[in-house]
Amino acid sequence: MRRREFIVALGGAVAMARAARAQQVPVIGFLGGTSQDGFAERLRGFHQGLREASYVEGENVAIEFRWAENQLDRLSTLANDLVRKRVSVIVAVGGTVPAIAAKAATATIPIVFAIGEDPIKLGLVTSLARPDGNITGVNFFIGELAAKRVELLREMMPSLKRVAVLVNPANPARTETNVREAEAAGRAIGLQVHIFNASTPTEINVAFATLAREPSDALFVSPDPFFTVRRVQLANMARAWCCPPRLQHAILSKLAV
Repeated sequence: MRRREFIVALGGAVAMARAARAQQVPVIGFLGGTSQDGFAERLRGFHQGLREASYVEGENVAIEFRWAENQLDRLSTLANDLVRKRVSVIVAVGGTVPAIAAKAATATIPIVFAIGEDPIKLGLVTSLARPDGNITGVNFFIGELAAKRVELLREMMPSLKRVAVLVNPANPARTETNVREAEAAGRAIGLQVHIFNASTPTEINVAFATLAREPSDALFVSPDPFFTVRRVQLANMARAWCCPPRLQHAILSKLAV
């Protein structure tokens, strides 16, 4: 064999070997309802969990990330894109909508979810003990704790009469559960519960502007991935809403020490 033909043949063999190895590396499809920046801390935990299972991104596992950037209507398209990529498994996080979108996109690729609502009521699984089909995950029971959080507010403030509840209407399952539970708990202990909607940073500002005109004794922020991403904005707005300027300055001074 001439030298040129040998080099060409060797190059082809190397390329085929690389392609074979690439096909053996499992690919995780990561479907997120929020943004990568807002999920940074949890992503570190995700990678740590992979390492504990002997998987390192870029070495023996690949990850295809798809972020909806809080535009939940994009999740169906993003989920279908992961299916077309033929990923080995789909991880659906950032609320209930990613899990629902992933299940609608495939009945064969394994799906792992992390949600705060009852997956049976959502139609994701038929049993908590024995989830059937291709989907399983973790339920944090966030929705079920909404009533308890309202009760804790009353314990903290015995004079509490009016509670504002901030919810994200773009996440309907989470919103419905929290509103229902909070209103029921409020009626049971004689509280007025007023609902405020926000699904964008601007709407958060509008909600707090309304709170300034229609004062409440306390604010219940619904546990929602969007609000987690906007936690700094919420903390700053809440501080400005509840604290006079002099007290704000004192708090910031203590935090700076």
